[in-house]
Amino acid sequence: MKRKLILALLSLVFSVFLLVGCSSSDEEVAGNEEQVVNLYTSRHYDADKELYELFTKETGIKVNVVEGKSDELIERLAREGEDTESDILIVADAGRLHRAKEQNLLQSVESETLENNIPENLRDKDNQWYGLTVRGRVLVYSKDRVNPSDLSTYEDLTNPKWKGKILVRSSSNIYNQSLLASFIEINGEEEAKKWAKGLVENMAREPKGNDRDQAKAVVAGEGDIAIMNTYYIGKLLNSSDPEEVKVGKQVGVFFPNQDTTGTHINVSGAGVTKYAKNKENAIKFIEFLSSEKAQKLFAQANYEYPVNKNVEPSDLLKSWGEFKTQNISLNKLGENNKRAVEIFNEVGWK
Repeated sequence: MKRKLILALLSLVFSVFLLVGCSSSDEEVAGNEEQVVNLYTSRHYDADKELYELFTKETGIKVNVVEGKSDELIERLAREGEDTESDILIVADAGRLHRAKEQNLLQSVESETLENNIPENLRDKDNQWYGLTVRGRVLVYSKDRVNPSDLSTYEDLTNPKWKGKILVRSSSNIYNQSLLASFIEINGEEEAKKWAKGLVENMAREPKGNDRDQAKAVVAGEGDIAIMNTYYIGKLLNSSDPEEVKVGKQVGVFFPNQDTTGTHINVSGAGVTKYAKNKENAIKFIEFLSSEKAQKLFAQANYEYPVNKNVEPSDLLKSWGEFKTQNISLNKLGENNKRAVEIFNEVGWK
């Protein structure tokens, strides 16, 4: 009887030991599981890569990156559905972010940090996307042939005095679609259409090329004024190609509509994907990108304006001066996109 009792006690102790050992082992495996966040991004800048590494260093969360063109990434997300590995989508232009939202590819997130760091007009009204960097769509002119005192507004570009002198990329470009969408919001459809028609009549050539190509065409004498995003001028001036640097130095930057409705701005921005497997990590990452530390790197290295008001623009951007911006929510750029495209087609903007 005594022997049986001893054996029973030994068996009980051994069972407890096994349970404790297994529990400890399971906890150790769980604790060692790698933390990740999976990113689909259209941005391809060295500064962004530095930020990924800094985020991992600070949080231990590894950033897995898939790069691609904005529209292709949105299409990929739609195609993958629930099977996507993506936790975050980063693309340029509020119009594209709105498109991703309309296709039910993003989800709302609540973050006091993001609300504090990013102004209301630079984020989605339903918290499905947040602006990370700002760029202005400005007038870039030949320093040799244009006196900046002759420049004033976007509307003035339709004046007959500029006939054959305006350079701009095609209507299929989202930057131009969002520009016209802003005019629809501010001035109404009729005036927006009148502007688009007048600009077509003053074009120096059929629209082609990207923003940098417009500046090169100005310097080549094909036209006198181009409509461009600000950060492309920064890219030209700091290019490793001496010819691009020459182009950047021969053009000036003008912020239109300073006495009226303000200069058009847009963002590159981020949203947490609908089927994110690492939602909390995704929110932490976007919060990090909106922080003063990350915003300073965006501003200094990529010639974009910070969304965080506590961070100053780079010296180059400061040299162009402060400017008044359009007083509208960027949500409207996406909401008015369809009509903007229709107007472009109606006026023959190729």
